[in-house]
Amino acid sequence: QVQLVESGGGLVQAGGSLRLSCAASIPFFSIYNMGWFRQAPGKEREFVASISSSGKSTFYTDSMKGRFTISRDNAKNTTYLQMDSLKPEDTGVYYCARTPSGPFLRTGSPSLFTSWGQGTQVTVSS
Repeated sequence: QVQLVESGGGLVQAGGSLRLSCAASIPFFSIYNMGWFRQAPGKEREFVASISSSGKSTFYTDSMKGRFTISRDNAKNTTYLQMDSLKPEDTGVYYCARTPSGPFLRTGSPSLFTSWGQGTQVTVSS
């Protein structure tokens, strides 16, 4: 069974940084594209970033481009989200997710992602 476990969330002041990790217990992790989403209280889940199976291609929501960096280490079955210059509006639960094996699509549609982690809370204080 696919299991994705996020970690690294916490409380940080505006302007600070956090690095989220997503550990995957998936056979053949390196064949799957991975993504990060977030959900603020009272809002719908929002796409943050995705990365291709090889790690060579990435895709971001425009508002987070330049502040957030997605990466992966296939040897460790782990996907990362480096978040810099954090703002209070970045507060929310952050989820990692994977797509079925296949081409990397530059779209943030949640329907493309078939397995999800439980999420990690990020709180940015002003």
